[in-house]
Amino acid sequence: QDIEASATGNMKDLFAGQASVTVGGGIPIAQKIFVNGVDLLNLAVSVDGVAQNNRAFHHTTATTIDPELLKSVRVDPTVAPADAGPHAMAGAVQFDTVDVGDLLSPERNIGAYGRLSYDTNGNTFTQSGAAYGRHSGFELLGYIKNAKGQDYEAGNDRRVRGTGADLQSFLVKGAYEKDGHRLELSGMRMIDDALRPWRANFGGMIGGRPTPLLRRYDTDRQNYSIRYESTDNTGLWDPTVLIGFSENHINVPEPYGSKGKSNTLNGKVENTFHFSETNALTAGLDFYAKTGRYSDPTSRLTEKAQNVGLYVQERLSVTDRFELSVGGRADFQSFEGVNRQTRDQSGVSGNASVRYEVIDNLFLKAGYSNVFGGLVIEDNYTYSPKWTYSALRPARAQNVVGGIEWRHDGFFANAEVFRTDFDNARNGIKTDDFITQGFNLGGGWSWGDGSIKATYSNTEIEVNGKKTGGYESLDYGAPLGQVIAVEAQHKFADYGVTVGSRLDMALDYDGPVGAEDAKKPLKGYHVFNLFLQYEPVQLAGLQLRLEANNIFDADYADRGTYGGEYTSVQQLKEPGRSFLFTVKKTF
Repeated sequence: QDIEASATGNMKDLFAGQASVTVGGGIPIAQKIFVNGVDLLNLAVSVDGVAQNNRAFHHTTATTIDPELLKSVRVDPTVAPADAGPHAMAGAVQFDTVDVGDLLSPERNIGAYGRLSYDTNGNTFTQSGAAYGRHSGFELLGYIKNAKGQDYEAGNDRRVRGTGADLQSFLVKGAYEKDGHRLELSGMRMIDDALRPWRANFGGMIGGRPTPLLRRYDTDRQNYSIRYESTDNTGLWDPTVLIGFSENHINVPEPYGSKGKSNTLNGKVENTFHFSETNALTAGLDFYAKTGRYSDPTSRLTEKAQNVGLYVQERLSVTDRFELSVGGRADFQSFEGVNRQTRDQSGVSGNASVRYEVIDNLFLKAGYSNVFGGLVIEDNYTYSPKWTYSALRPARAQNVVGGIEWRHDGFFANAEVFRTDFDNARNGIKTDDFITQGFNLGGGWSWGDGSIKATYSNTEIEVNGKKTGGYESLDYGAPLGQVIAVEAQHKFADYGVTVGSRLDMALDYDGPVGAEDAKKPLKGYHVFNLFLQYEPVQLAGLQLRLEANNIFDADYADRGTYGGEYTSVQQLKEPGRSFLFTVKKTF
């Protein structure tokens, strides 16, 4: 339901309702994602198993995806298993795109849908559609989206320059499945080529050097994969073989003709040994080859990193009430800097998580990991031919999380505390140590035709022992403070009508004040949204949806948006009041 509701939106809409996942930035190109206060750059991120987090220009996001392409998103915050891949320093996020089987009912072999939407704030018109089918074990799916619009207005009724939608998205997926074996090929692409703010994640600079208000950002993100897997998920032979490639192009022609390219080739071979229904061990080998390149008419600078990892993860129900997951991995990395200086390093990582049912429906949970991160490739727009790497050391992170959860007859409540300690996080040609810590609360009730859920997250970050602002914690995390999200919805099944609402809040936060140049407290905000969805019983496959977003026209920037604590930065404001009309027809 969350994914379907965000189909015409972006990453912010995708993670709405999850206070522990913060998405800052009013436009897709600038949206930075933080999980428990940590920048997604420090998590193992994959799309259909293909490693992401290709480092990009720090004024743009390194990870974005069209939510309409997705069938599921899995977030392992803070502590991740060994088979999540290398560099799962503070957790892992796994995006999986839709298959033909997700869109077709079992009795049908061909189908399609079309979707049109119009957003009044920015006059954004979006068209998308997909066609899909299957025959004799073969599957094929094609999808396309086009979104065009003008600059939107913030809650202060001022036009936010450089925010007009100009996005194209594509997905092609084919598969063959027979007798418990599945071979799948997937290709995905997103293009955003338009005038954006000079620094795409800024609303502007105050008192800085004079620059034009806008410049062109030509971004192109691609993802390709080939995957073989067993579909039986039983016995001692349950293999997966994957090879994938992802690439980001961030080209900024003005003023230097700059071109940034970062890519990752990765793969894995693994097998899961199902010793019983409650005891499974996954073991495998994975690799990556990453390249970051900056070029302009006068220079060409490159960093490279290769890694081979061996891993094992055991998942076991020790008793009916006690579940255990424990694993480890060994990684062997080679790094080459802009001046062809090479470094080799290796390290081991370990993790353990437990879940214990104290009494019926009441669970205690805890997890710990100690993760080797090696040397990461930097933002290619910061490369310098003068760089030396003698001061760099392999990064390592320790994570700990503990919590309690209760579920009964549709009700749930949970609470957890977490902490992540990073040593030797790369910052150009030097390193920093940083800590993120805090706690999350959640609760809600789900009944037959509806649900209500509230989540609360309280997070802070320290760099080198000091509370900091967004600049000092760049690429590590962000000063987020207290964030709240509340969602509710109910479906009147007899009438085909669903109504719902969402409240997004952040409380005042003065944590970074006094840290370096961060002098301003971050102001709180509350944003209220409503939606009405109608699926006529007499017209199967038709869906009409009306959303009223930011109803009270709040003038704000999301807590994850850069710069609110600095007197010299004008933040990139979120859209003010808007109405989104959507019609979808499935054939």
